[in-house]
Amino acid sequence: MADSGSASPRLRLRLRRPTKALMLRLMSAAVLLPPMIFAIWAGSPWFDLVLIIAAGAMGWEWARMTLGAEARPLGTWALAGACAGLVAAVALDADFRTLCLLLIAGSLTAPLVSGFSRGKMPWLYTLGFPAIAVSCACWLWLRVMPEGRETVLWLMGVVWATDTGAYFAGRAIGGPRLAPKISPNKTWAGLIGGMLSAAGIAALIAAFVHGPSLALALLGATLAVVAQTGDLAESALKRHAGVKDSGRLIPGHGGILDRVDGLMPVAAVLVLLTVVFGWSLTP
Repeated sequence: MADSGSASPRLRLRLRRPTKALMLRLMSAAVLLPPMIFAIWAGSPWFDLVLIIAAGAMGWEWARMTLGAEARPLGTWALAGACAGLVAAVALDADFRTLCLLLIAGSLTAPLVSGFSRGKMPWLYTLGFPAIAVSCACWLWLRVMPEGRETVLWLMGVVWATDTGAYFAGRAIGGPRLAPKISPNKTWAGLIGGMLSAAGIAALIAAFVHGPSLALALLGATLAVVAQTGDLAESALKRHAGVKDSGRLIPGHGGILDRVDGLMPVAAVLVLLTVVFGWSLTP
């Protein structure tokens, strides 16, 4: 028989005291959540304005990471303005053809701007424009759908539950790393905890809006994986750029991109489900 000391390590539940960083994150969330929920509830123009400002800030952070500190400021201002401008065009009901032309023109111009700015990662810089603009446009599109207010609140609740469940499950349980070369702190236990939290919140909100609880719980768990993929993608970008955070705007969270990396891909997935399969929050 194998010696008991050679047994494989087990997962252990570890209860830890709240850290200073966690308290800072909670205080930041307490300040930011009420105006965000108000903007979602009120809709246009408040929700539009929040997304336009967020798109500009995300473009600024993306440019700072991919261009490098030594680059000329033109590239930073250009990406921030282009992201905010396209989202503003969506908010002003520009037609689909015009939006596509703006998206193509911006994507083709971005490598030239990066080169003139002496950016160190021109192709990653170029990717920022469609990634940010399209994800923000998807959030706008979801808000103007029938039941848009409830849909946006449901989706944000799913992502916030994912982040919260992943954080606490990862800290309490630990275990094997999810992607150690990209984000050493993420664990499989955290991913599962995030999925369970997302499924629970998805089903709870579904009960309030009279939606199909089981189906929405399963969709919530799936979207939790999508959100975590977005988080890992942004972590890979930061690691490639050699920075810890995308910015310093939000105490305890870093930059805007650090806070919304999970929100970016889920909106696009839900828009695809709606357009292709006719998905809706309630039957």
